[in-house]
Amino acid sequence: MKRIYLTILSFTIALSSALSLSAQRETADTIKARQLDDFVIDAPKVVKKADMDVFYPSGSAVTHSKDGMTLLRNLMIPALTVDNVLGTIKTSGEEVQVRINGRAATIEQVRNLLPQTIKKIEWMDNPGLRYNGAAAVLNFIVVNPTAGGSLMTQVGPALNIPFGRYNASLKLNRGRSQWGLSAGYKLTNHIRSHRDYVETFTFPDGEKLTRVETPTGGYMSNTWGDLSLDYSYIKPDTTVFWVALSGWKDWPSVSDFEGKMSLSSGGDDILLHDSRGNNGFTPTLSAYLEQHLSHNQLLAVDFSASMYNGSSFSKYLERNAATQEVINDVNRNIKDRNQAYGLEADYIKKWKNSKLTAGVSYSANRNRSEYENLDDAVFHQRQDKVYFFGEYFQRFGKFSLTAGVGGQYIDFRSRESGKGNSSWNVIPKATLTYSLNSNHRLMLNFTSWQTAPSLSETNSVPQQIDGLQWQVGNPELHASSSWRLQLRYNFTLPRVMGTFGVQAFTSPNAITSYMQWHDGKLVTSYENSKGLQNLRVWLSPQIEVIPNWLTLSGTLQYRAERMRGTGYRLYNHDWSGDVTAMLSHWNFQLIVQYERAQRSLWGESISWGETISMVVLNYNWKKFEFAAGVLCPFTKYDQGSKSLSKYNTNEMHYRLNMSAVPFIQISYNLQWGHQKRGASKLVNASSDVDRSTSAGR
Repeated sequence: MKRIYLTILSFTIALSSALSLSAQRETADTIKARQLDDFVIDAPKVVKKADMDVFYPSGSAVTHSKDGMTLLRNLMIPALTVDNVLGTIKTSGEEVQVRINGRAATIEQVRNLLPQTIKKIEWMDNPGLRYNGAAAVLNFIVVNPTAGGSLMTQVGPALNIPFGRYNASLKLNRGRSQWGLSAGYKLTNHIRSHRDYVETFTFPDGEKLTRVETPTGGYMSNTWGDLSLDYSYIKPDTTVFWVALSGWKDWPSVSDFEGKMSLSSGGDDILLHDSRGNNGFTPTLSAYLEQHLSHNQLLAVDFSASMYNGSSFSKYLERNAATQEVINDVNRNIKDRNQAYGLEADYIKKWKNSKLTAGVSYSANRNRSEYENLDDAVFHQRQDKVYFFGEYFQRFGKFSLTAGVGGQYIDFRSRESGKGNSSWNVIPKATLTYSLNSNHRLMLNFTSWQTAPSLSETNSVPQQIDGLQWQVGNPELHASSSWRLQLRYNFTLPRVMGTFGVQAFTSPNAITSYMQWHDGKLVTSYENSKGLQNLRVWLSPQIEVIPNWLTLSGTLQYRAERMRGTGYRLYNHDWSGDVTAMLSHWNFQLIVQYERAQRSLWGESISWGETISMVVLNYNWKKFEFAAGVLCPFTKYDQGSKSLSKYNTNEMHYRLNMSAVPFIQISYNLQWGHQKRGASKLVNASSDVDRSTSAGR
């Protein structure tokens, strides 16, 4: 905690210094160019609209970026944390929905974007109803050459562990058509790691048992690859057609831990081997058609279909350390053959100061799970969702108003048991924006959304975890509702820009896990709880600390939470944040990054993502970018969770067996041909395929 307080203090001092040193105002939607001898980085032009901020990358920023992720990092958008090594884009600790020309995309697809084709980036931290509950949306507007094509490659291996990222993208153009072929590969193979784990069981009679796990070995593997072929046809202002066939392959993703458990009861120590993982293949077919009509009207239709063939497995073995006698031997293997389909149609009508958007979507999941440890028993589940909405936007003077309402029908059933549920939910949304001038803007937003229970949460097949614990789903769960009220102030000052925000959130029937003793077993199941409420306050500035040299950006956040469910009422208070410093001179960039992941309360547990630090030095030369860096040079890698159940309290930390991970990256891109307007996909049918999850500690 001392380190995070020092970071917060340094961050606050830098912000105060930048504000006090500012002596003159600049134009509202631009930031002064940074002249760095023979290396010039112009900050992006920023246009603040009622529903988004639009960033136009400068020519120098494009020139000194070799892919979409690098360009996004160089823009240093306030409240946005970009990790090009681990491949994440977050805002205040939450995942950002990424889109390319309006269509949902992956981080790998962003990596494969040629910076020269990115004309602008739309940043929406208050997305509309058609984004269906997304915390924030980042949309890359990309154009394509009319002839010729482009080639981009990137390699990024670590130097002391089997970890690395590799990408390649080829695009060929002719007239109104473009063919694209891209591939990505992430290697994480048997990286030595360990788990710090301690837990205390409280039995129904009040007796307690504490088990302390001392790690003796372990590793993590998470290797995957993707391949995509796409075709687009564009007749400007008339017709857009886009189709893609892609495949995602997971090689065995494994978390494997070995340790020695000591017992507070005084019994013999226990040798433990705990392993969980999954693997599979997911092909996806997507197609999109957009037709422009007269009088500023547009109709867009999107279709998507996915299929998953894979398995989830876990192994848990306990042996007496003195006698080597097997105490518990639990093996689970679930084979999935699941399908998902999605279809969406949107209608958009524009006037001078207003816009009407209406749409309807349907998604279906058909799941088949085979349990090898239950004599190959087969279970089926289906899930259907229908969602429709209408949203109207009106601008009047310094104010703008967006208001809309959506409706969602969800139905899910198990074939074998016949159990399931269906529900209708109303989804309102309203946003009022007041722009004092182009430098200051206030936004008040209210929105809601619904979340259906997952495959694992509703599957009633009992799964044994260890000698004491079991897990079983609840097929009678209902979809949960979430409500959010948010007030944000966006500001642009000389050398400082950013956001200050306050948010209140509630999910009165959140789907969470809970524990109960039953016939001597501690059983984890799922319920529609009594709800989660939280309050979040954050500040996300971008500061030119030393003009022409050093830029600082980051987020400082505080959250207070309350969670209630069967037999518990829990609270959580947490400080979190991140800071990125970028020093540029000649053809070099030095980037220093620190992130303390937020601790989030959900059900009876608090979990946190990756707390990391990173130092990277980049050098640009012609069509190449060379980078060398170190992951976690002055922090310990930490990811984990803490259980607060009255029947089982535990704390778990995932650690690497080394203090720092050096790495290198080499990027190359080449393009030829003239530029033209690119495809702009406005709607996205969801075909997210479900996966079973094998239970584990």
